[in-house]
Amino acid sequence: MTGLFITLEGGDGVGKSTQAALLESWLVAAGRTVVRTREPGGTEIGTEIREIVLHSRGHISPRAEALLYAADRAQHIAMKVRPALERGEVVVQDRYLDSSVAYQGAGRVLDGGEIRSLSLWAADGLLPDLTVLLDLDEDAARARLDGANKRFDRLEAEKSDFHRRVRGAFLGLANAEPARFLVVDAAGAPDEIAASIRARVEFLLAHP
Repeated sequence: MTGLFITLEGGDGVGKSTQAALLESWLVAAGRTVVRTREPGGTEIGTEIREIVLHSRGHISPRAEALLYAADRAQHIAMKVRPALERGEVVVQDRYLDSSVAYQGAGRVLDGGEIRSLSLWAADGLLPDLTVLLDLDEDAARARLDGANKRFDRLEAEKSDFHRRVRGAFLGLANAEPARFLVVDAAGAPDEIAASIRARVEFLLAHP
């Protein structure tokens, strides 16, 4: 038996955590065993890497940043995600390799193809069954973050042109792999967004 691997992607402030929680609750109510996780930080080692990449006060070069994310991914997939899928569970994950292509590729102006290849090597080729892209204008997303009165991490604190490149990269990835991606307007009501996601997941569960 193999499980179902679902990732949620999008810029900062689009509502990934909210939708991950709603999806997890629905799946559990339906009798599914769910592993909800995130990158970076889904393992003990990943938590240490997360602190470095998101909260370090020192400068991290773009290539070093990409390698740190890849190291987190290699540990996370090997120790947490693959074992859960082999047990037939549903993995609901906040960010995966598409975030690396968007943030370290387009955002940091590195080669997106190289970043994707690095990520796939780190993950031993594992791709999600479904990637939900929550799409929102970068200025609207920033307004949400500002309204939350939270301390920005290193990536959230980047300027608008950085986040504009990230959004464009995400949309390009979705356009290139329409069978894997579900693109949802993140400006909608949370319950409506959740219903769109559930409809696609129901189909995948019914057609393994």
